[in-house]
Amino acid sequence: MRKSVKKRVKVTPAEPRRHTRMVCLMSEEEQQIVDRYLEKYKITNKSRWLRETILMFVYKNMEEDYPTLFGEHDMRR
Repeated sequence: MRKSVKKRVKVTPAEPRRHTRMVCLMSEEEQQIVDRYLEKYKITNKSRWLRETILMFVYKNMEEDYPTLFGEHDMRR
């Protein structure tokens, strides 16, 4: 008789593992606001939502502050 051999396929996550912890303190009111928002929009992964929200804000500001060859006034002419 022959034994069936199952091959295991390694699944590589699309995103890198996160090793660095970041802590933020909130007041009770701020926490309630966040909790209400998450509940309203049926967001179940708070950590992912916080990370994406913060990074999108930072990315947007970095994009707006990116140095250009000409000033905004010169480019609008």
